[in-house]
Amino acid sequence: MDIMKKFIALAALLYSSLATADIFWFLRNTDGSTNWQYVANYSSGILIIAVSITAIRLFFSRRQAHRYNTELEEIRTQLELRVKERTANLEAEIVEHRSTTSLLRSSESYITSILRSMPLMLIGLNKENQITQWNQRAEEISGMPSAAVRGQDLWDAYPTISITPQQIQQALDDNETLTIKYSQRGQYHFDITIYPLQDQTETGVVILVDDVTQRVQNEIMLIQRDKMSSMGEMASIMAHDISIPLRAIIKDVKNVRQDLTDEPIDAEGLSEVLEDAVIRGQQATSIIDNLVKFSGSGGGDKVEANMIDVIDHSVELANDVLSVMPGLRFKDVKVNIDCPEDVPEIPCFITEMQQVFLSLFRHSCYALGKVDDDEHSPIINIEVTVFYDNLWVRIQHNGRGISLEEQKTIFEPFAADGDANGSYDAGKRLSFSHFIIVEQHQGQIAVTSDPDVGTTFHIQLPLR
Repeated sequence: MDIMKKFIALAALLYSSLATADIFWFLRNTDGSTNWQYVANYSSGILIIAVSITAIRLFFSRRQAHRYNTELEEIRTQLELRVKERTANLEAEIVEHRSTTSLLRSSESYITSILRSMPLMLIGLNKENQITQWNQRAEEISGMPSAAVRGQDLWDAYPTISITPQQIQQALDDNETLTIKYSQRGQYHFDITIYPLQDQTETGVVILVDDVTQRVQNEIMLIQRDKMSSMGEMASIMAHDISIPLRAIIKDVKNVRQDLTDEPIDAEGLSEVLEDAVIRGQQATSIIDNLVKFSGSGGGDKVEANMIDVIDHSVELANDVLSVMPGLRFKDVKVNIDCPEDVPEIPCFITEMQQVFLSLFRHSCYALGKVDDDEHSPIINIEVTVFYDNLWVRIQHNGRGISLEEQKTIFEPFAADGDANGSYDAGKRLSFSHFIIVEQHQGQIAVTSDPDVGTTFHIQLPLR
């Protein structure tokens, strides 16, 4: 309706313009009258063109609107799909989050249970040395519940603890684990470990206090048992060595007593028998003196000693002690010593090291005596070398070797003193030597052997 009003107003305007100016001259007849038929045709043509243009524009606008609507529908569909996918993802994330939360709670409960059930006293501290963890063992030892000490300064809550703030600070400054041994001899022993927290936003430490009193006592008992077993072995060896010259002395005395009843008396023969008895007595005295020196050497400090001098003295001692045994005597064995001139001194218990070498010489002498070959030359080679921070002593002999089974147990203590015939198996008498080298000198001793070639004992001793 508004369009028609506008069209009428436009026509009126055109008509008024015609009244003032003859702009439609080409539509007039020759006589000056207006050819209205032309005007109508012209106006309808313009109107048709305008309507056609408007229709075309409406057509394209409708197509464009339809396309926009289609695109909007697609966008809405995509948005709905994305919303559904995101909703599904969120639901899956929520399920996963719930599962993770449940696992975290379970893990937290499990870790808390472990901490509370630990047989060690566990204490957690923050950077102000305030207590953040206090497990059940800590409650039992201190007599204070966890709720009462959390947030308090450690030394205010538990002043009798055997660590100091300086030790806590040292662990934090060095950022390394600090281990402290604390003991009251004969009463209690504690292993205290301080762990600085790593990769944590808040600094602090974890303290573990382990009551090792029972373990230390058990270890001491085992050490004492092994030591007594080794001492018993040494005593049996000494008794065996002493019994040989004593039996010889008794035999000589009986011979003298028998000879005194004969007529005439053989003075020269009696003198030889008595001289042999004196020699046997001196050998027994040497063994006893050596045992007395050894028994009086315990409990002291290590002294710096030249291992060559210790070996030379041990060879001299073996010439006295091991030359009264039946069979091959040590003085009949050729001893070769190979060592550099600049062997450094090492800290050791001299008398105990002499006992080690004496035991190894005794073993070697018995093994050499078991070789049944008239052309066999018994030899003991002693080699001393320095390698890095260790002194190596190798004692090798060409006697009968040790089987693999015997090598497995040669350093274990044995109670047997010999076989039914009284023969002495020196191959089973080296547990005391092992104790002295490993426990007393923090070294190592090993054996390599071939039954057809001989045996080598390897001793490693730290220079410092």
